[in-house]
Amino acid sequence: MPGSTIAIGGPFLKREAERPRDVIVDPDQDLIRRVGRGDPAAVQALVSRKLPRVLALAQRMLNDPAEAEDVAQEAMLRAWKQAPRWTPGKARFDTWLHRVALNLCYDRLRRRRERPTEAPPEQIYDGPAPDRGLLALDVGRRVDAALAALPDRQREAVVLCHHQGLTNIEAASAMEISVEALESLLSRGRRALRTALADLRPGAEGA
Repeated sequence: MPGSTIAIGGPFLKREAERPRDVIVDPDQDLIRRVGRGDPAAVQALVSRKLPRVLALAQRMLNDPAEAEDVAQEAMLRAWKQAPRWTPGKARFDTWLHRVALNLCYDRLRRRRERPTEAPPEQIYDGPAPDRGLLALDVGRRVDAALAALPDRQREAVVLCHHQGLTNIEAASAMEISVEALESLLSRGRRALRTALADLRPGAEGA
């Protein structure tokens, strides 16, 4: 149509060429800036927005509510301290926060391995037959146990992508590995989970 074309080499293309291509858009940028300035409302908003996600991550990595709460609180404290020094555009704050939480989880997992403890005795339920709610709870526990049994890095990849909702690129950045390495961990983790939970699939009964 006449008048609708853009001349090659015109101002539009010049602006496109000048636009930085390695700047990462961060939805938390304005909030972190306000936290860095000491805005109490921004600090409260940061905690409301991030604490539940960090807590969920720590619970799935550690399978221990008390330790997960400690990790989440420490991660949020570090986020608050980091906010005044945060440089926007190089990484998403959420990705950095996930990496902090993961490192804190690994510190605790290392300490567990250095202090071996006896396995707790198996709990035997001798009450009435479970109803549908108890069955669902049992399935949830089976899934949690299967997740906890994965090697640390496989569990981390599965949790970040399937429970925390990170993209493969974001999860790889948080884990400080390549996307290809992340996809390999995901593939092995999913395969191990399918094997561990095979009897829960529809039609598995009596197979």
